[in-house]
Amino acid sequence: MDTRFTGVIPPVITPFKDGQIDLDSLDHLVDLLIDAGVNGLFLLGSSAETAYLTDAQRELVVTRVVDRAAGRLPVLVGAIDTTANRVIEHARRAQALGADAIVAACPFYAINDMTEIAEHFTAIRQAVDLPLFAYDVPVRLNGKKLAVDMLVRLGGLGVLDGVKDSSGDDVAFRRLVAANEEAGHPLVLLTGHECVVDGMLLLGGDGMVPGYGNVEPRPYVELWQAAQRGDWQEARRIQDRICAGFEIVFVPQGRSADASGIGAFKTVMEAQGTIASNEMAFPVRALTGETKEKVVAIAREQGLI
Repeated sequence: MDTRFTGVIPPVITPFKDGQIDLDSLDHLVDLLIDAGVNGLFLLGSSAETAYLTDAQRELVVTRVVDRAAGRLPVLVGAIDTTANRVIEHARRAQALGADAIVAACPFYAINDMTEIAEHFTAIRQAVDLPLFAYDVPVRLNGKKLAVDMLVRLGGLGVLDGVKDSSGDDVAFRRLVAANEEAGHPLVLLTGHECVVDGMLLLGGDGMVPGYGNVEPRPYVELWQAAQRGDWQEARRIQDRICAGFEIVFVPQGRSADASGIGAFKTVMEAQGTIASNEMAFPVRALTGETKEKVVAIAREQGLI
């Protein structure tokens, strides 16, 4: 297992202002996350609204963050696209720009079986000499859940170095942890299920990729430290406090997943002064009016502002 990629690795959001990537806000966010003590940064995932970004915008984000991080911690970069050849192009560009690892999902639009998906990951690893993480996020990928046996087998073969699990399927994650341990722990297993991180670490997870960590990075660092000490009562206490703030995502009802989750994060981050605007990638509309006020009110009650 590559221990460089354990601990707290928040998926960095992409700030926008007037339709363009707000590089000053991105710099500020990166500094805030690093100062909070996170262990790595994950770029161009769902929280980064990567599906809405052009190739040029993706490269701009990677270049800016790698330069800002300046080797202080590892930078994982998402290479998310429909098929292996397109993923490989993104991954090679990320590698050239200084990425420390690549995160790739299974194919989408193209509908492949698990054998073909295994070949997809194998082709990516053979083409790019960087650690490779499988991004398990079925809600965005035709409902396709990556199979435990495939993931562990590819870990044993050196194709995969880890899994970023955003499936929300905690039973499957537990099965994956058990199978990974039985195989000698070839994979770093990171949970994206940010409100049950304490439980996922207790059962043997190696870290977390919490989107809400953009809003509150330090509590996740404290949670990780408590887990490392085996202080599970403290870990639960911290997790409960995190979940109280996470209530912001349940305010925007009837909106897209991006608007309710990432939009709520950005709204609080704007109020905190972390980013200049809660603007979303087109065509997602930012939270405004009463919805925005309710999100900010929760954040204020929780001492986030």
